[in-house]
Amino acid sequence: MELILYNLAILLIAYLLGSINTSIIVSKIMIGDDIRNHGSGKAGATNTLRTVGKKGAFFVVLGDVLKTVIAIIVARLISHDNSQATYIAGIGAVLGHNFPVYFKFRGGKGIIVSTVAMLFADSILGLFVVIISIGIMAVSRYVSLGSISGAVLFVIFSLIFHGQESDFVVFAFILALLAIYMHRSNVKRLLSGTENKLSFGKKS
Repeated sequence: MELILYNLAILLIAYLLGSINTSIIVSKIMIGDDIRNHGSGKAGATNTLRTVGKKGAFFVVLGDVLKTVIAIIVARLISHDNSQATYIAGIGAVLGHNFPVYFKFRGGKGIIVSTVAMLFADSILGLFVVIISIGIMAVSRYVSLGSISGAVLFVIFSLIFHGQESDFVVFAFILALLAIYMHRSNVKRLLSGTENKLSFGKKS
């Protein structure tokens, strides 16, 4: 019972930290409007880059990384099991980012948050996934394609290298399912050939 309470506390704390959506905060400061009223309507780094510009996107990436790192560190301080704490905090932070309680449950897609959690869970495997994902983005110029590919690869690698660790595999599956679900509209556009390609700077 005590372990369940600890895990619930970790999940809640991570969710509340994840709900601090940097993209919405940055857009209101830099352009005086909610980022969700522009572009894709999502509160994340990619839409910030396209709408606000590189400087805004930098602060969003920094904020997303910091809130995830803090969530996981706090979780590890609370828990006696660093691995399980990382998995639970990572999932909680992604849920908070995607469905932020402070912003009417409309957030981003959670890729940066998921990436940080993945790197904490297994830095070598995570780095390998990140490199491949960035390569796919660079070649195709589709952020969504790289993100979805990374999520799927993480599951495949988790089965190959952590197949005996059910907690790790479940963690990978949940992150992948959340990533794919949040990109469902992108998948439709990719299939129809109407997906927006990455451009470095805000649209005029």
